[in-house]
Amino acid sequence: MTGQQAPAIFEDLSEQFKPSDDIIQTPLQIKGQYAFLFYLKSVVDGNTLQQTVIKPFFEMASEEGFESYIQSLPNRIEVPSKEKLFILISAGFVLIAIGDQTFLLDIRLVKDNEIQDTIMEPTIHGPQKALSEDIEVSINIIRQRYHNPSLKVEDIMVDDLSNRAISLIYDGERANPEMIKKVKKQLKNLNTPLFQSAGDLQHFLNNSKFTLFPTSMVTERPDRIVYNLVGGKVIILIDGSPNVIIAPVIFFDFMSSMEDNYHVSIVSLFTIVLRYIGLFTCILLPSMYVAMTSYNPDILRVELALTVAGGRIGVPYPSFVEVLFMLFFTELLTEASMRLPKAVSSTATTVGGLILGTAATEAALVSNIMIIIIAAVAISTFVIPINELSFAVRVIRLFLLVYTALFGMVGLLIGFIGIVMVLTNKDSLGVPYLQIPWMGKSDELRMDNR
Repeated sequence: MTGQQAPAIFEDLSEQFKPSDDIIQTPLQIKGQYAFLFYLKSVVDGNTLQQTVIKPFFEMASEEGFESYIQSLPNRIEVPSKEKLFILISAGFVLIAIGDQTFLLDIRLVKDNEIQDTIMEPTIHGPQKALSEDIEVSINIIRQRYHNPSLKVEDIMVDDLSNRAISLIYDGERANPEMIKKVKKQLKNLNTPLFQSAGDLQHFLNNSKFTLFPTSMVTERPDRIVYNLVGGKVIILIDGSPNVIIAPVIFFDFMSSMEDNYHVSIVSLFTIVLRYIGLFTCILLPSMYVAMTSYNPDILRVELALTVAGGRIGVPYPSFVEVLFMLFFTELLTEASMRLPKAVSSTATTVGGLILGTAATEAALVSNIMIIIIAAVAISTFVIPINELSFAVRVIRLFLLVYTALFGMVGLLIGFIGIVMVLTNKDSLGVPYLQIPWMGKSDELRMDNR
Protein backbone atom coordinates (compact mmCIF):
# COMPACT_ATOMS: atom_id res chain seq x y z
CA MET A 1 0.00 0.00 0.00
CA THR A 2 1.34 3.44 -0.86
CA GLY A 3 1.41 6.22 1.68
CA GLN A 4 -1.77 7.93 0.51
CA GLN A 5 -3.87 5.01 -0.76
CA ALA A 6 -6.28 2.99 1.34
CA PRO A 7 -6.03 -0.83 1.09
CA ALA A 8 -8.25 -2.84 -1.25
CA ILE A 9 -10.29 -4.21 1.66
CA PHE A 10 -11.61 -0.69 2.27
CA GLU A 11 -13.11 -0.65 -1.20
CA ASP A 12 -14.80 -3.99 -0.57
CA LEU A 13 -16.22 -2.65 2.69
CA SER A 14 -17.51 0.50 1.01
CA GLU A 15 -19.26 -1.53 -1.69
CA GLN A 16 -20.78 -3.83 0.94
CA PHE A 17 -22.20 -1.09 3.18
CA LYS A 18 -23.19 1.55 0.62
CA PRO A 19 -25.52 3.35 0.44
CA SER A 20 -25.46 4.15 4.15
CA ASP A 21 -24.99 7.60 5.68
CA ASP A 22 -23.21 6.37 8.81
CA ILE A 23 -20.16 5.00 6.96
CA ILE A 24 -16.92 6.73 7.94
CA GLN A 25 -13.82 6.11 5.81
CA THR A 26 -11.21 8.66 6.73
CA PRO A 27 -7.42 9.01 6.52
CA LEU A 28 -5.17 10.25 9.35
CA GLN A 29 -2.14 12.23 8.17
CA ILE A 30 0.67 14.17 9.84
CA LYS A 31 4.24 14.81 8.65
CA GLY A 32 4.31 12.00 6.12
CA GLN A 33 2.63 9.50 8.43
CA TYR A 34 -0.59 7.89 7.25
CA ALA A 35 -3.30 5.70 8.74
CA PHE A 36 -6.79 4.88 7.48
CA LEU A 37 -9.95 4.21 9.48
CA PHE A 38 -13.16 2.48 8.43
CA TYR A 39 -16.16 2.17 10.78
CA LEU A 40 -19.86 2.86 11.22
CA LYS A 41 -20.34 5.90 13.44
CA SER A 42 -23.78 4.78 14.66
CA VAL A 43 -22.34 1.75 16.50
CA VAL A 44 -18.87 3.03 17.46
CA ASP A 45 -18.06 4.92 20.66
CA GLY A 46 -16.70 8.19 19.29
CA ASN A 47 -15.06 9.32 22.53
CA THR A 48 -13.21 6.03 22.96
CA LEU A 49 -12.12 6.14 19.32
CA GLN A 50 -10.82 9.68 19.79
CA GLN A 51 -8.88 8.87 22.97
CA THR A 52 -7.65 5.42 21.92
CA VAL A 53 -6.79 5.87 18.24
CA ILE A 54 -6.99 9.37 16.79
CA LYS A 55 -5.28 11.36 19.56
CA PRO A 56 -2.37 8.91 20.00
CA PHE A 57 -1.76 8.95 16.23
CA PHE A 58 -1.02 12.67 16.26
CA GLU A 59 1.12 12.30 19.38
CA MET A 60 3.30 9.45 18.09
CA ALA A 61 6.69 10.23 16.57
CA SER A 62 6.50 7.60 13.81
CA GLU A 63 4.24 5.17 12.01
CA GLU A 64 6.18 2.29 13.54
CA GLY A 65 5.53 3.59 17.04
CA PHE A 66 1.81 3.98 16.35
CA GLU A 67 1.68 0.48 14.84
CA SER A 68 3.34 -0.98 17.93
CA TYR A 69 0.90 0.95 20.10
CA ILE A 70 -2.15 -0.43 18.22
CA GLN A 71 -0.76 -3.97 18.45
CA SER A 72 -0.52 -3.66 22.23
CA LEU A 73 -4.16 -2.59 22.77
CA PRO A 74 -6.22 -5.14 24.74
CA ASN A 75 -9.30 -4.62 22.55
CA ARG A 76 -7.47 -5.62 19.35
CA ILE A 77 -8.45 -8.87 17.64
CA GLU A 78 -7.09 -10.66 14.60
CA VAL A 79 -8.61 -9.60 11.29
CA PRO A 80 -10.92 -12.48 10.27
CA SER A 81 -12.15 -13.59 6.86
CA LYS A 82 -13.95 -11.07 4.69
CA GLU A 83 -17.45 -12.41 5.48
CA LYS A 84 -16.92 -12.28 9.24
CA LEU A 85 -15.22 -8.88 8.92
CA PHE A 86 -18.40 -7.42 7.43
CA ILE A 87 -20.35 -8.69 10.46
CA LEU A 88 -17.86 -7.28 12.97
CA ILE A 89 -17.79 -3.87 11.28
CA SER A 90 -21.60 -3.71 11.47
CA ALA A 91 -21.36 -4.62 15.18
CA GLY A 92 -19.07 -1.69 16.06
CA PHE A 93 -15.50 -2.74 15.29
CA VAL A 94 -13.04 -0.29 13.71
CA LEU A 95 -10.66 -1.33 10.92
CA ILE A 96 -7.32 0.49 10.96
CA ALA A 97 -4.71 0.35 8.16
CA ILE A 98 -1.12 1.40 8.95
CA GLY A 99 1.37 0.86 6.15
CA ASP A 100 0.82 -2.71 4.93
CA GLN A 101 -0.80 -3.83 8.18
CA THR A 102 -4.49 -3.86 9.09
CA PHE A 103 -5.86 -4.06 12.62
CA LEU A 104 -9.34 -4.54 14.07
CA LEU A 105 -10.35 -2.84 17.33
CA ASP A 106 -13.44 -3.45 19.43
CA ILE A 107 -14.79 0.06 20.11
CA ARG A 108 -18.50 -0.76 20.20
CA LEU A 109 -21.01 1.76 21.50
CA VAL A 110 -23.19 -0.10 23.98
CA LYS A 111 -26.29 1.63 25.33
CA ASP A 112 -28.07 -1.39 26.82
CA ASN A 113 -25.47 -2.36 29.41
CA GLU A 114 -27.53 -1.53 32.48
CA ILE A 115 -28.06 -4.42 34.88
CA GLN A 116 -31.73 -5.37 35.10
CA ASP A 117 -33.70 -6.11 38.26
CA THR A 118 -35.09 -9.61 38.73
CA ILE A 119 -38.63 -9.66 37.34
CA MET A 120 -39.49 -13.23 36.30
CA GLU A 121 -37.99 -14.96 39.36
CA PRO A 122 -38.15 -12.59 42.33
CA THR A 123 -36.95 -13.78 45.75
CA ILE A 124 -36.87 -12.27 49.23
CA HIS A 125 -33.34 -13.48 49.89
CA GLY A 126 -30.47 -13.77 47.45
CA PRO A 127 -29.36 -11.45 44.63
CA GLN A 128 -31.87 -8.83 43.54
CA LYS A 129 -30.04 -7.91 40.33
CA ALA A 130 -30.32 -9.93 37.15
CA LEU A 131 -28.25 -9.76 33.95
CA SER A 132 -27.81 -7.16 31.23
CA GLU A 133 -28.82 -6.97 27.59
CA ASP A 134 -25.14 -6.54 26.72
CA ILE A 135 -23.49 -9.96 26.48
CA GLU A 136 -20.10 -8.73 27.75
CA VAL A 137 -21.69 -7.29 30.90
CA SER A 138 -23.61 -10.54 31.49
CA ILE A 139 -20.41 -12.58 31.17
CA ASN A 140 -18.74 -10.20 33.62
CA ILE A 141 -21.59 -10.69 36.13
CA ILE A 142 -21.26 -14.48 35.88
CA ARG A 143 -17.47 -14.43 36.24
CA GLN A 144 -17.71 -12.16 39.26
CA ARG A 145 -19.80 -14.87 40.96
CA TYR A 146 -17.77 -17.87 39.77
CA HIS A 147 -14.05 -17.34 40.32
CA ASN A 148 -12.77 -20.56 38.81
CA PRO A 149 -10.16 -20.94 36.05
CA SER A 150 -12.09 -23.91 34.67
CA LEU A 151 -14.93 -21.59 33.59
CA LYS A 152 -14.85 -21.48 29.80
CA VAL A 153 -16.42 -18.97 27.40
CA GLU A 154 -16.83 -19.88 23.73
CA ASP A 155 -18.19 -17.58 21.03
CA ILE A 156 -20.51 -19.27 18.53
CA MET A 157 -21.40 -17.96 15.07
CA VAL A 158 -24.99 -18.80 14.14
CA ASP A 159 -26.22 -18.44 10.58
CA ASP A 160 -29.18 -16.07 10.99
CA LEU A 161 -29.92 -12.67 9.50
CA SER A 162 -29.21 -10.66 12.67
CA ASN A 163 -25.74 -12.23 13.21
CA ARG A 164 -26.15 -11.78 16.96
CA ALA A 165 -23.26 -12.71 19.21
CA ILE A 166 -23.84 -16.00 21.07
CA SER A 167 -21.57 -17.36 23.79
CA LEU A 168 -21.45 -20.68 25.61
CA ILE A 169 -20.34 -20.73 29.25
CA TYR A 170 -19.54 -23.94 31.09
CA ASP A 171 -17.15 -25.40 33.64
CA GLY A 172 -14.59 -27.35 31.66
CA GLU A 173 -13.99 -29.76 34.55
CA ARG A 174 -17.65 -30.51 35.27
CA ALA A 175 -19.51 -30.30 31.96
CA ASN A 176 -19.75 -33.45 29.87
CA PRO A 177 -17.85 -32.97 26.55
CA GLU A 178 -20.52 -34.93 24.65
CA MET A 179 -23.19 -32.59 26.00
CA ILE A 180 -21.20 -29.53 24.87
CA LYS A 181 -20.89 -31.02 21.37
CA LYS A 182 -24.65 -31.60 21.25
CA VAL A 183 -25.37 -27.99 22.22
CA LYS A 184 -22.97 -26.68 19.55
CA LYS A 185 -24.51 -29.00 16.97
CA GLN A 186 -28.02 -27.78 17.79
CA LEU A 187 -26.95 -24.15 17.51
CA LYS A 188 -25.23 -24.69 14.17
CA ASN A 189 -28.19 -26.64 12.76
CA LEU A 190 -30.81 -24.03 13.62
CA ASN A 191 -33.36 -23.80 10.85
CA THR A 192 -34.51 -20.23 11.39
CA PRO A 193 -33.68 -16.98 9.60
CA LEU A 194 -33.93 -14.83 12.73
CA PHE A 195 -34.15 -14.91 16.52
CA GLN A 196 -34.10 -11.95 18.88
CA SER A 197 -34.00 -13.25 22.46
CA ALA A 198 -33.25 -16.21 24.69
CA GLY A 199 -36.91 -17.24 24.68
CA ASP A 200 -36.98 -17.09 20.89
CA LEU A 201 -33.86 -19.26 20.62
CA GLN A 202 -35.19 -21.70 23.23
CA HIS A 203 -38.18 -22.40 21.01
CA PHE A 204 -35.89 -23.55 18.19
CA LEU A 205 -33.69 -25.61 20.54
CA ASN A 206 -36.61 -27.75 21.75
CA ASN A 207 -36.71 -31.31 20.43
CA SER A 208 -40.13 -30.73 18.93
CA LYS A 209 -41.93 -27.57 17.84
CA PHE A 210 -45.18 -28.80 19.37
CA THR A 211 -43.90 -29.96 22.75
CA LEU A 212 -45.43 -28.41 25.83
CA PHE A 213 -42.47 -29.14 28.06
CA PRO A 214 -39.27 -27.29 27.10
CA THR A 215 -35.93 -29.11 27.07
CA SER A 216 -34.04 -26.00 28.17
CA MET A 217 -34.69 -23.27 30.71
CA VAL A 218 -34.67 -19.48 30.37
CA THR A 219 -33.51 -17.64 33.48
CA GLU A 220 -32.41 -14.17 34.52
CA ARG A 221 -30.85 -15.00 37.89
CA PRO A 222 -27.02 -15.11 38.25
CA ASP A 223 -27.29 -17.41 41.30
CA ARG A 224 -29.31 -19.98 39.35
CA ILE A 225 -26.69 -19.81 36.59
CA VAL A 226 -23.85 -20.47 39.05
CA TYR A 227 -25.67 -23.42 40.63
CA ASN A 228 -26.17 -24.96 37.19
CA LEU A 229 -22.55 -24.35 36.21
CA VAL A 230 -21.52 -26.33 39.27
CA GLY A 231 -24.00 -29.00 38.16
CA GLY A 232 -22.13 -29.39 34.87
CA LYS A 233 -24.64 -27.65 32.63
CA VAL A 234 -24.13 -25.30 29.69
CA ILE A 235 -25.27 -21.66 29.67
CA ILE A 236 -26.16 -19.99 26.37
CA LEU A 237 -26.00 -16.18 26.24
CA ILE A 238 -27.45 -14.06 23.43
CA ASP A 239 -26.42 -10.48 22.85
CA GLY A 240 -29.39 -8.15 23.32
CA SER A 241 -31.27 -10.47 25.70
CA PRO A 242 -31.27 -10.06 29.51
CA ASN A 243 -31.95 -13.79 29.91
CA VAL A 244 -29.85 -16.90 29.30
CA ILE A 245 -30.65 -20.48 28.36
CA ILE A 246 -29.67 -23.41 30.59
CA ALA A 247 -29.29 -26.89 29.08
CA PRO A 248 -29.88 -29.71 29.77
CA VAL A 249 -32.75 -29.55 32.26
CA ILE A 250 -35.08 -32.02 33.93
CA PHE A 251 -38.69 -31.61 35.05
CA PHE A 252 -37.75 -30.99 38.67
CA ASP A 253 -35.56 -28.02 37.70
CA PHE A 254 -38.70 -26.11 36.75
CA MET A 255 -40.14 -26.69 40.23
CA SER A 256 -37.08 -25.39 42.09
CA SER A 257 -36.75 -21.84 43.36
CA MET A 258 -33.54 -20.14 44.38
CA GLU A 259 -35.31 -19.29 47.62
CA ASP A 260 -34.95 -22.97 48.59
CA ASN A 261 -31.19 -22.49 48.95
CA TYR A 262 -31.49 -19.56 51.36
CA HIS A 263 -33.65 -21.19 54.07
CA VAL A 264 -33.06 -23.92 56.62
CA SER A 265 -33.83 -27.43 55.36
CA ILE A 266 -37.19 -27.78 57.15
CA VAL A 267 -38.53 -24.50 55.73
CA SER A 268 -37.23 -25.37 52.25
CA LEU A 269 -38.85 -28.82 52.45
CA PHE A 270 -42.15 -27.26 53.51
CA THR A 271 -42.17 -24.81 50.58
CA ILE A 272 -41.18 -27.53 48.11
CA VAL A 273 -44.00 -29.81 49.28
CA LEU A 274 -46.41 -26.87 49.15
CA ARG A 275 -45.27 -26.16 45.59
CA TYR A 276 -45.93 -29.72 44.42
CA ILE A 277 -49.34 -29.74 46.12
CA GLY A 278 -50.12 -26.57 44.18
CA LEU A 279 -48.92 -28.22 40.94
CA PHE A 280 -51.24 -31.21 41.34
CA THR A 281 -54.08 -28.95 42.48
CA CYS A 282 -54.00 -26.73 39.42
CA ILE A 283 -53.72 -29.74 37.08
CA LEU A 284 -56.25 -32.13 38.61
CA LEU A 285 -58.81 -30.11 40.61
CA PRO A 286 -61.00 -28.86 37.69
CA SER A 287 -61.15 -32.36 36.16
CA MET A 288 -61.86 -33.98 39.53
CA TYR A 289 -64.79 -31.58 40.05
CA VAL A 290 -66.28 -32.63 36.71
CA ALA A 291 -65.69 -36.33 37.39
CA MET A 292 -67.23 -36.23 40.86
CA THR A 293 -70.28 -34.15 39.96
CA SER A 294 -71.18 -35.69 36.60
CA TYR A 295 -69.88 -39.28 36.72
CA ASN A 296 -68.77 -40.51 40.12
CA PRO A 297 -70.51 -38.61 42.94
CA ASP A 298 -70.29 -41.76 45.10
CA ILE A 299 -66.59 -41.02 45.65
CA LEU A 300 -67.56 -38.15 47.95
CA ARG A 301 -69.16 -38.40 51.37
CA VAL A 302 -72.94 -38.24 51.19
CA GLU A 303 -73.08 -34.88 52.97
CA LEU A 304 -70.46 -33.35 50.65
CA ALA A 305 -72.12 -34.80 47.56
CA LEU A 306 -75.46 -33.30 48.58
CA THR A 307 -73.80 -29.92 49.25
CA VAL A 308 -72.22 -29.90 45.80
CA ALA A 309 -75.48 -30.96 44.16
CA GLY A 310 -77.40 -28.29 46.09
CA GLY A 311 -74.93 -25.62 45.01
CA ARG A 312 -75.54 -26.50 41.35
CA ILE A 313 -79.31 -26.11 41.58
CA GLY A 314 -80.34 -23.69 38.86
CA VAL A 315 -77.15 -24.03 36.77
CA PRO A 316 -78.53 -24.76 33.28
CA TYR A 317 -75.65 -26.81 31.79
CA PRO A 318 -73.30 -29.66 32.75
CA SER A 319 -70.36 -29.17 35.08
CA PHE A 320 -67.91 -29.53 32.15
CA VAL A 321 -69.29 -26.39 30.49
CA GLU A 322 -69.32 -24.64 33.87
CA VAL A 323 -65.64 -25.37 34.47
CA LEU A 324 -64.65 -24.53 30.89
CA PHE A 325 -66.51 -21.23 31.12
CA MET A 326 -64.72 -20.17 34.30
CA LEU A 327 -61.28 -21.40 33.16
CA PHE A 328 -61.66 -19.44 29.94
CA PHE A 329 -62.32 -16.17 31.75
CA THR A 330 -59.57 -16.91 34.27
CA GLU A 331 -57.11 -17.28 31.38
CA LEU A 332 -58.37 -14.00 29.94
CA LEU A 333 -57.79 -12.24 33.28
CA THR A 334 -54.31 -13.76 33.56
CA GLU A 335 -53.40 -12.68 30.05
CA ALA A 336 -54.81 -9.20 30.65
CA SER A 337 -52.74 -8.82 33.81
CA MET A 338 -49.56 -9.41 31.78
CA ARG A 339 -50.50 -7.09 28.92
CA LEU A 340 -51.91 -4.11 30.83
CA PRO A 341 -49.63 -1.36 32.20
CA LYS A 342 -48.39 -2.15 35.71
CA ALA A 343 -50.20 0.85 37.19
CA VAL A 344 -53.64 -0.57 36.35
CA SER A 345 -53.09 -4.32 35.80
CA SER A 346 -53.58 -5.49 39.40
CA THR A 347 -56.61 -3.24 39.99
CA ALA A 348 -58.30 -4.07 36.70
CA THR A 349 -57.89 -7.85 37.01
CA THR A 350 -58.89 -7.92 40.70
CA VAL A 351 -62.04 -5.86 40.10
CA GLY A 352 -62.79 -7.85 36.94
CA GLY A 353 -62.49 -11.15 38.81
CA LEU A 354 -64.70 -10.01 41.68
CA ILE A 355 -67.40 -8.65 39.38
CA LEU A 356 -67.28 -11.72 37.15
CA GLY A 357 -67.50 -14.18 40.05
CA THR A 358 -70.31 -12.31 41.83
CA ALA A 359 -72.36 -11.79 38.68
CA ALA A 360 -71.92 -15.38 37.51
CA THR A 361 -73.13 -16.85 40.81
CA GLU A 362 -76.06 -14.45 41.12
CA ALA A 363 -77.15 -15.25 37.57
CA ALA A 364 -76.90 -19.00 38.38
CA LEU A 365 -74.43 -19.51 35.56
CA VAL A 366 -71.95 -21.19 37.94
CA SER A 367 -72.14 -22.55 41.46
CA ASN A 368 -70.49 -21.07 44.54
CA ILE A 369 -68.28 -24.15 44.86
CA MET A 370 -67.07 -23.57 41.31
CA ILE A 371 -65.87 -20.09 42.28
CA ILE A 372 -63.88 -21.59 45.16
CA ILE A 373 -62.33 -24.23 42.88
CA ILE A 374 -61.34 -21.73 40.17
CA ALA A 375 -59.81 -19.40 42.77
CA ALA A 376 -57.80 -22.32 44.21
CA VAL A 377 -56.65 -23.34 40.71
CA ALA A 378 -55.59 -19.79 39.82
CA ILE A 379 -53.64 -19.36 43.06
CA SER A 380 -52.00 -22.80 42.69
CA THR A 381 -50.83 -21.98 39.18
CA PHE A 382 -48.79 -19.04 40.45
CA VAL A 383 -46.77 -21.14 42.93
CA ILE A 384 -44.87 -22.69 40.00
CA PRO A 385 -41.52 -20.82 39.93
CA ILE A 386 -40.71 -21.06 36.19
CA ASN A 387 -43.10 -19.58 33.63
CA GLU A 388 -42.49 -22.22 30.96
CA LEU A 389 -43.90 -24.97 33.19
CA SER A 390 -46.75 -22.72 34.30
CA PHE A 391 -47.84 -22.23 30.68
CA ALA A 392 -47.60 -25.98 30.02
CA VAL A 393 -49.76 -26.76 33.06
CA ARG A 394 -52.45 -24.33 31.91
CA VAL A 395 -52.75 -26.21 28.61
CA ILE A 396 -52.53 -29.70 30.11
CA ARG A 397 -55.43 -29.19 32.51
CA LEU A 398 -57.64 -28.41 29.48
CA PHE A 399 -56.68 -31.75 27.89
CA LEU A 400 -57.45 -33.55 31.14
CA LEU A 401 -60.76 -31.71 31.34
CA VAL A 402 -61.76 -32.99 27.90
CA TYR A 403 -60.75 -36.58 28.78
CA THR A 404 -62.72 -36.36 32.02
CA ALA A 405 -65.81 -34.95 30.27
CA LEU A 406 -65.75 -37.92 27.87
CA PHE A 407 -64.84 -40.79 30.20
CA GLY A 408 -65.23 -39.57 33.77
CA MET A 409 -62.73 -40.56 36.46
CA VAL A 410 -61.29 -43.26 34.17
CA GLY A 411 -60.54 -40.60 31.55
CA LEU A 412 -58.82 -38.45 34.18
CA LEU A 413 -56.60 -41.36 35.24
CA ILE A 414 -55.80 -42.34 31.64
CA GLY A 415 -54.97 -38.74 30.72
CA PHE A 416 -52.72 -38.28 33.74
CA ILE A 417 -50.91 -41.57 33.10
CA GLY A 418 -50.48 -40.52 29.46
CA ILE A 419 -48.80 -37.27 30.54
CA VAL A 420 -46.43 -39.21 32.81
CA MET A 421 -45.60 -41.57 29.94
CA VAL A 422 -44.82 -38.66 27.63
CA LEU A 423 -42.48 -37.16 30.23
CA THR A 424 -40.87 -40.55 30.84
CA ASN A 425 -39.97 -40.89 27.16
CA LYS A 426 -38.67 -37.32 26.93
CA ASP A 427 -35.05 -36.26 27.36
CA SER A 428 -32.95 -33.10 27.30
CA LEU A 429 -29.64 -33.59 25.48
CA GLY A 430 -29.73 -37.25 26.47
CA VAL A 431 -30.62 -36.65 30.13
CA PRO A 432 -33.93 -38.37 31.11
CA TYR A 433 -36.58 -35.70 31.72
CA LEU A 434 -37.88 -37.37 34.90
CA GLN A 435 -34.47 -38.16 36.33
CA ILE A 436 -34.52 -37.73 40.11
CA PRO A 437 -32.00 -34.98 41.00
CA TRP A 438 -30.38 -36.86 43.88
CA MET A 439 -30.03 -40.14 41.92
CA GLY A 440 -26.86 -38.92 40.18
CA LYS A 441 -23.83 -36.81 40.97
CA SER A 442 -24.48 -33.08 40.95
CA ASP A 443 -21.39 -32.40 38.84
CA GLU A 444 -21.74 -35.26 36.38
CA LEU A 445 -25.04 -35.56 34.56
CA ARG A 446 -25.85 -38.97 33.20
CA MET A 447 -25.62 -38.92 29.44
CA ASP A 448 -26.82 -41.39 26.89
CA ASN A 449 -25.21 -40.75 23.53
CA ARG A 450 -28.33 -40.87 21.43
